[in-house]
Amino acid sequence: MSAETTLENATQDSNLEKFVYDDQISRMFALATLVWGVVAFLVGIVIATELAFPSVNLGLDFITFGRLRPLHTNAAIFAFAGNAIFTAVYYSTQRLCRARMWSDMLSRLHFWGWQLIILAAALTLPLGITQSKEYAELEWPIDLAIAVVWVGFFGVNFFMTLARRRERHMYVALWFYIATIVTVALLHVFNNLVVPIGLFKSYSVYAGVQDAFMQWWYGHNAVAFFLTTPFLGLMYYFLPKAANRPIFSYKLSILHFWSLVFIYIWAGPHHLHYTALPQWASTLGMLFSIMLWMPSWGGMINGLLTLRGAWQKVTSDPVLKFFVVGITFYGMSTFEGPVLSIKSVNALSHYTDWTIAHVHAGALGWNGFMTFGMMYWLLPRLFQTELYSTRLANLHFWLGTVGILLYIFPIYVAGLTQGLMWRAITDTGQLAYPNFVETVRVLIPLYLIRAVGGVVYLSGALLLSYNFFQTWKRRPANYEEVEHYAPALEPHYDDDPAPKSRLSGVLEVAKKLDVFEQLAWHRRWERLPRLMTIWVIIAVVAASLFEIIPTFLIRSNVPTIATVTPYTPLELAGRDIYVAEGCYNCHSQMIRPMLAETKRYGEYSKPGEFVYDHPFQWGSRRIGPDLAREGGKQSNLWHLIHFRDPEKMTKGSIMPPYPWLEKRKLNFKTIPDRVWAASYLGAPYDKAALSDSIALAKKQAKAIADDIERQKGPSGLEDKQVVALIAYLQRLGTDLFKTPKSPNPSAEPAPAADNKTAQAEPASTR
Repeated sequence: MSAETTLENATQDSNLEKFVYDDQISRMFALATLVWGVVAFLVGIVIATELAFPSVNLGLDFITFGRLRPLHTNAAIFAFAGNAIFTAVYYSTQRLCRARMWSDMLSRLHFWGWQLIILAAALTLPLGITQSKEYAELEWPIDLAIAVVWVGFFGVNFFMTLARRRERHMYVALWFYIATIVTVALLHVFNNLVVPIGLFKSYSVYAGVQDAFMQWWYGHNAVAFFLTTPFLGLMYYFLPKAANRPIFSYKLSILHFWSLVFIYIWAGPHHLHYTALPQWASTLGMLFSIMLWMPSWGGMINGLLTLRGAWQKVTSDPVLKFFVVGITFYGMSTFEGPVLSIKSVNALSHYTDWTIAHVHAGALGWNGFMTFGMMYWLLPRLFQTELYSTRLANLHFWLGTVGILLYIFPIYVAGLTQGLMWRAITDTGQLAYPNFVETVRVLIPLYLIRAVGGVVYLSGALLLSYNFFQTWKRRPANYEEVEHYAPALEPHYDDDPAPKSRLSGVLEVAKKLDVFEQLAWHRRWERLPRLMTIWVIIAVVAASLFEIIPTFLIRSNVPTIATVTPYTPLELAGRDIYVAEGCYNCHSQMIRPMLAETKRYGEYSKPGEFVYDHPFQWGSRRIGPDLAREGGKQSNLWHLIHFRDPEKMTKGSIMPPYPWLEKRKLNFKTIPDRVWAASYLGAPYDKAALSDSIALAKKQAKAIADDIERQKGPSGLEDKQVVALIAYLQRLGTDLFKTPKSPNPSAEPAPAADNKTAQAEPASTR
């Protein structure tokens, strides 16, 4: 009797089920990871070069820094890292569950749907179609597609596979995948609630302070639950496989998982220190960020100690080399993140390149190297042949390491330089570097070194591409589909008897703690995916609501200012051009209550100034100066020439020219929809603005165009985009200093009754 027949009989006798894994889907996602990774790195090099040489964009609007930066970040996060996550999830979930994915069709719909979303992002972002919310720039039709693909295809397929698994207890990697899928869905949906006014334009339902809070609740946790938890799942599965060692500590895994899931979600407000966000919220964010040290380092230690007894392999195995450096970068990044959340440190680092260096250390070191390590481990298994060249893989490791160091160290130096120069005060109490461009020009050599580092890192990724291609060429004519056998899970299962306390002669509460610490309760949860998912949701939602509800419901968080009024129809159109050009990528609109900032920019920003900002435009970086008080500082003609040739007005400026703004016509027909949407979201427009917004916009545009002509500027600009953008810039920060209208015309103007903050002490006293 043959072995095959014997196994067949055994299958029938013991109720074993036969199944094969779907590795084709992992091959597809692995290829997509590589392709989009190269694209993301290449675009990164282009925009890094544009920082030193703005003319690299060749005068083309769709490749300016402002439009390409969102493409770079989205490609790196959602295309490169996203496809790497899916490669890992589809490969490991099937093996951990001892089951093929529930639906091959959903797997393919997920793959092609995700690639179409990336393609849509690659087309729309360079065209200026954006929400301007960092890492959530895509417009509402694409956001809807993301929700369908993530929840309907990926989520359903994953959880149904869990439901049909043949392995009773879920391994730690699956816990992290559960947290990823659930939390990313919540973050995506609530941060992208908008009012559409067309296929390619929408306004956030949140405004100003609340929008900023919601955005960074999303933004920080996108890092947590898209770039951290799934990669930890990847680490917990692939590192023990590569080292051929069990994970170091089961208990540490549990502590790592639950403390990370619960604490991470609180930390977002630390991105808004010293802004108009209520202080209690940012302080809470700082405290929980510091607490993140514990679970983050617990995970790092658990990963590195898994290599105990196998360190000799690290010297020769490129897979382990990538993993060790990747986990080390995880530890460094999760140490630096809490440091940056401390207010006194954040006061120096925020808006500078220091934050950019921190992000790239995590993305290139942690996400990049974990992905490369996984790819080198998977290639022989997915293509059922030997890796083409271990030597090239080792060369990739060294190129990647050198590339990261060349990339991040100049940015760290640039960030510290910026922060110190911005804050420098002379003995006479004046700014040491009053001209902002002085703090820009000094960074040019560092920007160039950074670009070189990017080229080195990209060259490593190209070596992987070559290794990938050559390994694929050596694949067998037909992949062998290995048949596996395992019994289906019985519906009834008896847990092990509850443990007893190992202590004696102590209080009863100590005995209960001892029983709790033995984690039998968690062992039970590990066989109940529904229960574990519910507890993940409770942990995430409870922390979120604790911060969100007071921020949205307590009126004192956003004191109203009587003189702050909605944007005019033309200013509203100009604001949308500001968003489309990606100006928020280089300019902030938030003056912090610090001496150096108020001296440089003017009165610090108040929460009530942003109540009509859908979405907020505070930005997170200052490649150029803050614009919160830009209104009225320069003439209309100055702005026109500045857009045409920035260096003509500011010697040494690295802002690219925007000549097309002077040539392209403003579409006045879309203005009523913009005004209607703003009104729907709470802007108190009068009847004239609502019924005759086009005429009002044209009247204001004519006034600005005439003023430019009077100053000996060109004529005929009243229907051009540049006029709308100038109208918006001239409005910024001016409302605070207007005299409020008196309800009684005969009465003397009264101070803004509700404007307690606006009437606060002068900035110089703070």
